[in-house]
Amino acid sequence: MARKRKTTTNETSSDTSTNTASATIAEPQVPANDNAPVPVAVNDPAPAANDNQSSFAERVGQRKRAFAPDPFEIAGDYLAGVRLFESRRDHQMALKFDEKPSQAVIDKLKEAKYRWNPTDRIWTQPVWPATAMTTRIKAERLYQEVCQMIRSERGIESGPEIPF
Repeated sequence: MARKRKTTTNETSSDTSTNTASATIAEPQVPANDNAPVPVAVNDPAPAANDNQSSFAERVGQRKRAFAPDPFEIAGDYLAGVRLFESRRDHQMALKFDEKPSQAVIDKLKEAKYRWNPTDRIWTQPVWPATAMTTRIKAERLYQEVCQMIRSERGIESGPEIPF
């Protein structure tokens, strides 16, 4: 009995007359048409609609977070016409008035080292990282004092304080 030599993909079989069922099962058939779908193994994931997107592992740490608007309002007294803002992007606290404040209020702002910004029409003070918390606390106290000054000038009765 003669042994048959196994053929590799580079070699072609010289014996084409022996086409038995066992030979068909042992060797996978390649489709003749190049456009035909290639059979997929059972454990391979099916192509998904989002294959062109990066994986979860690639996206970890790359998420852009939605931040609060900048500058954001900390407090507002609409009867007195005063609002307190903080801008994290510009590193400053700001007081905005609906109308021009009296000279006493302006002197109080200058005493607290606030500067007039004519472009934005606000009174600002820089916030330094080393003293950021103290600056915020002082700005809130100044805001309360200025609101009380304006309310007393206008004759507006002070209501119950609303905490920050």
